[in-house]
Amino acid sequence: MISVLIVDDHPVVRDGLRGMFGAEPRFEVVGEAADGEAAITAGVRLRPDVILMDLRMPGTDGVTAIKELAKRGVPARILVLTTYDTDSDVLPAIEAGATGYLLKEAPREELFRAVEAAAQGQAVLSPTVATRLLGQLRHPAADLLSEREIEVLNLIAKGATNRRAAEQLFISQATVKTHLLHVYAKLGVNDRAAAVAAAFAQGYLTL
Repeated sequence: MISVLIVDDHPVVRDGLRGMFGAEPRFEVVGEAADGEAAITAGVRLRPDVILMDLRMPGTDGVTAIKELAKRGVPARILVLTTYDTDSDVLPAIEAGATGYLLKEAPREELFRAVEAAAQGQAVLSPTVATRLLGQLRHPAADLLSEREIEVLNLIAKGATNRRAAEQLFISQATVKTHLLHVYAKLGVNDRAAAVAAAFAQGYLTL
């Protein structure tokens, strides 16, 4: 039987996960936590086999909790379960020591298999997350778009002008233009439309 600790700031999500895993004889839910700090305390005390960890929570976030659990020598495998699959979420979680990364849209059986695999120390990644990580490997760090460049590009993709993007991000139009020039250079394109298309193709933007 695999012992599981559920960490999520939404009570409804915790209840749902507890119900799912509690109904399966191969799993035992040993505890819950509503934020990263509580997750650290519970992880140290309960020593579960697998921790299902949300990332964006009030107070101590998931990535900080993952790092602290590792620092304290908690042997639990940590499987991130979140709604977010952006580079700013995925990479820090994996680098912090997460064994796997799944999205909350994953079907029940896929989640069960992922927890079993994580308990055995196997890496588990949702398809979209795996694609993102492969993209990171294919592009040197210097060529990766920054978070601000992605924000600018996301607004452009939604039809914003440079002026509107500047207003939305509280920066100058000149700064927006500079960010776009950097984007063009990194993506190897020459105009806004091509930049948006390339960003979708490389996973920087999602529908």
